[in-house]
Amino acid sequence: MTLPILAESVRLDDDGVHILDRRVFPFAREWVLCRTSEEVAVAIEDMVTQSSGPYFAALGAMVLGAREASGLPDARAYLERVGERIIATRKTNNHLRKAVAAVLSEVDKSTGDLVEAATAGARAGDELYRSRSRALGEATAALVPDKATVLTHCWADLYLVELVLAARRQGKEFSFLCTETRPYLQGARLTAETLAEMGADTRLITDGMGAAVLSSGEVGALVTAADRVTMDGHVVNKIGTLGLAVAAEAFGVPFHAMVQAPDQAAPTGADVPIEYRDGDEVLSALGHRVASERVRGHYPAFDVTPPRFVTKVVTDRGAFEPGRLREYYAEGEANQ
Repeated sequence: MTLPILAESVRLDDDGVHILDRRVFPFAREWVLCRTSEEVAVAIEDMVTQSSGPYFAALGAMVLGAREASGLPDARAYLERVGERIIATRKTNNHLRKAVAAVLSEVDKSTGDLVEAATAGARAGDELYRSRSRALGEATAALVPDKATVLTHCWADLYLVELVLAARRQGKEFSFLCTETRPYLQGARLTAETLAEMGADTRLITDGMGAAVLSSGEVGALVTAADRVTMDGHVVNKIGTLGLAVAAEAFGVPFHAMVQAPDQAAPTGADVPIEYRDGDEVLSALGHRVASERVRGHYPAFDVTPPRFVTKVVTDRGAFEPGRLREYYAEGEANQ
């Protein structure tokens, strides 16, 4: 089948990086053109793209950085500064670090043109991410029984797309309950829309309904992505995941967290910086104020779920119990 639009939401062209504006999707399909690496950084900070979208945007930003640096005596140093700027835009998710590393690795191996090397690195990073997402989808689909109702939270991006495709290859069909995911409503606008676009049975619930539907016996599995998983099994994901995971454990519903690889740079949950966004962002929904001017907002953008509430961490190399994640690196391969 044709991939849903959000599976191809960033593209690199001669004039810059085009990013589908997820802030207004699905009500409008507008593309933001970033002509410089700095404009990409600002777009990521401003939530033009989220989840794995910033990974692909970062790959494009590094190519733009190479174009900007071409001919400079300190071109490699310039490109490294571009990478540092991109990584700093969203500090909790380590996708950005991986994207930057993919491009710099190719640049350092090359003796040829900087832009060509950066473009090759971006292309390889894109292909690697997509292939790992396919493997991740297969492994997750294998854990969930046919005809199950899956509860999601936030937007799992290519992981979710590949989960649906893998389930169908395995002869399974899932229905989905999607939390709305305040304050940006990614679950309502991105997850639910994409699942419906793919023809999956999809229902939307408010964030406050999660525990109730988990208690009902209807939900076969809670499945989310993870912005990062630590080596000791803590799952770092969009704020609200922790509450759902606790409720799932209380009512005997398995919680499977999808991530391409556990992060060797984060031994424990305390090693992951949690992004706090401007509290004013929770005071509005879709551009409309939901509280009076007397009220202040508070917005931790992510939470950390302890391993005791996690059934499986699903990776591109299969599913692991959270206490056995070191087995992912049993062959000694570095985290890429």
